[in-house]
Amino acid sequence: MIPTDTIEQFVKRAREAGGTNLESVILFGSAAAGDFHPGLSNLNLLCILQDSSLAALQALSPAAKWWDKQKQPPALCMTRYELERSTDVFTIELLDMQQHHRVLFGADLLTNLHIPMDLHRVQVEYELREKLILLRQHVLLASDSESRLWDLLLRSAPSFGTLFRHALIVLGDATHSGRREAVAALAQRVGFDASALLQVLDVRERKADRKQFKIHELAGRYLASIEKVTAAVDTASDSSNRA
Repeated sequence: MIPTDTIEQFVKRAREAGGTNLESVILFGSAAAGDFHPGLSNLNLLCILQDSSLAALQALSPAAKWWDKQKQPPALCMTRYELERSTDVFTIELLDMQQHHRVLFGADLLTNLHIPMDLHRVQVEYELREKLILLRQHVLLASDSESRLWDLLLRSAPSFGTLFRHALIVLGDATHSGRREAVAALAQRVGFDASALLQVLDVRERKADRKQFKIHELAGRYLASIEKVTAAVDTASDSSNRA
């Protein structure tokens, strides 16, 4: 259950602290996408400010400190101009926000954002390659420890789940908004075993017991699926560049 009272209390405190400088407060992420899991998911907020100076941020500090005591990540603070000028570098993040958000106060500044999809494709490949390389680095250190390997997979799974959904968008299918649905559709399209990522997500969300899986076998399938998706996005990028 999403703690709506907590969200509403933050908005009230932010409006009182920010005054006319606070232009919008927008909820995004899992709580807006219908994929919120209490105890695992965060409440992600975007605050649009007219002025983002130090003095303006200090004015919002009481609301931010209260939010921190609720064990939630600090709100993202941007001006309207910064938001509009960031669509070329935050394509994945802003596309996610655009598709799944709820305006808590003020204007809806996300729905009509223009996000360049050619740059989205580049960012998806970059993020996949970067996270794949980092995953391999950590596997080198964790491979002889089942607990460390589990920790590595459980921490990385949400990010790869999101990137797999965006990989599907790169390949021309934006119809699957749910993470699991998109992973299954991508597996069918690219030809990889989706079960590894889905099983790690099941364990993370306490839908399955990790004891039923052999971690090294699972990690091998997990790594192979990421490599296959990364190669597919790379090939799509080559095809687009030639076109």
